[in-house]
Amino acid sequence: MNIYVGNLSFKTRDEDLRSAFERHGTVNDARVVMDRESGRSRGFGFVEMADDNEARTAIQQLNGSALQDRNITVNEARPKADRKPRGNYSSRY
Repeated sequence: MNIYVGNLSFKTRDEDLRSAFERHGTVNDARVVMDRESGRSRGFGFVEMADDNEARTAIQQLNGSALQDRNITVNEARPKADRKPRGNYSSRY
């Protein structure tokens, strides 16, 4: 299951996120989303857990809890919405 984690401190790193979720089960991947231009955290991330039951437990236990002095938002990630390309490139070519 893919889990969304919001309201992260800008100091939170992938390892911090992984550590918080590993207490509730096996974590396949944990990543904080970084801004491409500044290299700074965007304040949210995603955690992928192998077992759906462990993931649901982690969501229940961690939603609203403190991580690095911030109360985080944790829920099941929604599929990425189809987005239109940025800018008006189609009219140029």
